[in-house]
Amino acid sequence: MRWVRSGDVRLALFEEGDPAAPTVLLLHGYPDTHRVWDEVAGLLRDRFHVVRYDVRGAGRSGAPRDGGDYTYDHLAADMAAVLDAVGKPGVHLVGHDWGSIQGWELIGRPEIKERVTSFTSFGGPGLDQAAHFMRHGRRAEVAGQLLRSWYIGVFQAPVAPELAWRTVMPRVLERTMRISEGIAPRPGHPADTLREDGVNGLGLYRANMSTVRRTPRAEPVVETPVQLIETTRDPFVSPALLASLRPWVPRMWHRRIAAGHWAQRSHPEVIARMIAEFAEHVELAEGTGPAEGVGSAEGIQRARPSRELRRARTGERGPYEDRLVVVTGAGGGIGRATARAFASHGAEVICSDIDLAAARRTADGISATWRTAHAYRVDVADVAEMERFARLVRDEHGVPDIVVNNAGIAVAGPFLDHSVEDWRRTLDVNLWGVIHGCRLFAAQMVERGEGGHIVNIASLAAFAPSRMLPAYSTSKAAVKMLSDCLRAELAGQGIGVTAVCPGFVSTGIAGSATYVGGDAAPRAREDAAARADRALTRRGYPPERVAAHILRAVHRNRPVVAVNAEGKIGYALSRISPAVMRRLARLSGAGEISRLADRD
Repeated sequence: MRWVRSGDVRLALFEEGDPAAPTVLLLHGYPDTHRVWDEVAGLLRDRFHVVRYDVRGAGRSGAPRDGGDYTYDHLAADMAAVLDAVGKPGVHLVGHDWGSIQGWELIGRPEIKERVTSFTSFGGPGLDQAAHFMRHGRRAEVAGQLLRSWYIGVFQAPVAPELAWRTVMPRVLERTMRISEGIAPRPGHPADTLREDGVNGLGLYRANMSTVRRTPRAEPVVETPVQLIETTRDPFVSPALLASLRPWVPRMWHRRIAAGHWAQRSHPEVIARMIAEFAEHVELAEGTGPAEGVGSAEGIQRARPSRELRRARTGERGPYEDRLVVVTGAGGGIGRATARAFASHGAEVICSDIDLAAARRTADGISATWRTAHAYRVDVADVAEMERFARLVRDEHGVPDIVVNNAGIAVAGPFLDHSVEDWRRTLDVNLWGVIHGCRLFAAQMVERGEGGHIVNIASLAAFAPSRMLPAYSTSKAAVKMLSDCLRAELAGQGIGVTAVCPGFVSTGIAGSATYVGGDAAPRAREDAAARADRALTRRGYPPERVAAHILRAVHRNRPVVAVNAEGKIGYALSRISPAVMRRLARLSGAGEISRLADRD
């Protein structure tokens, strides 16, 4: 630690890491101190020169003699003094809460903006931008933000806020952090000086909030590259307000994390990774500053932005551009159609199937028409193969954004004619294959911290019992329930889960199914398979239409999607009158698919 003089205030400045490395300056909010960044600073200091300071009136820094000396002019003078002390031509500024609010103002000031190489903002927009949103935003969105900002009006009142900070507010803050974000107090946060910091920091609101321009500037261009991190559970800043910032910044990267207000405490690894990725990209690829190892293999690799950073760049793009999609059972049918549909909308697709040649045909067709696709052989029922496959995807391509667990098989015939092996193989592929895909890839998505989506292909059979498909129906019902359970668990991580339940679809599943019971002659079973295959073909519902439903479900984050007429009718009846579904199951028999086709 060292002291930096700014007017009548001494600022406590803290530095760690190699001073020759690119500098990241972490600016805290209210009522925090520099200690709120401890975890993030510890993760960054091996790669960056990390600088923090307590803003005036907070932590170990002094408070101004005049209680009104918290204006932007004073904050800008503080920042200039810190930059002079650091002695770097450019720093990567990271601001949280009030650190972000003042950061937006400072990167618009000539004496500061030339010294800021990039700006990462989360937890607070600039007051100019907020005023513009309040004037021009939609009424409902403005009203929603005003409700979130109730405390600003309270802080303008005399005496009461000071009294609250000296009595109940420290306990309220700690309790709020524990309950809403799962953050336990630790040495340094909340700081021992919290009561004094809370009282002093009221000057930030009183000196600046009350002087917000009645007519804000008309969207001045922010020249600095900006990374906007949206914490989706922040109770103070609405998504609409953050979205309104885009016209102000030609070079903006907008990233999201399923976290609350103090994301640097609850998700330090994710925040540190986002800061490092952006700073290194700007430092190396944008050519805005020198960095050690630019010409090295490691430097060149770092200059390539991650997939997550590429898709965060605002601008016109396809709905799934720069998304990585994994599809199992992609060699044919719904899997192949889904892989092609995602690729046609900009995604990079990994096609896996137990039949490697079929997976390659799908991937080659995608690569020839749209963009790169990759083919892998994997048996989803084999846990060791799935674990190797998940590691390979992560190491070679990155964490997938969307996973479609589609691989499946069918065994048709009466329950008493199903062997133990029939049950085991059906459940291994249809249920355990989905479990493996969910377990392995969901863990990667959670660790990455930027959300994702899992699609599990169930069936009309998930809620429509059938005498002829006991193992298949049981497995698909379990897939739907698994999806519901997983959706509830992963919602807080920003990961959606959808169960897609198609009715009869014109795929080859009936022809490749195993038929048991009835006439034991192989010829008779071949005839049954051929009849069922013809019936599905005559149904005339192509897998491409199912794929369209899947893309729409991911975009809208739907929990359950019933596909085509029989799927929707069956789903509705299962909820309205399960007894009717059970009666229909008693009446159905081995020729039900063929009779459906005959009626067409």
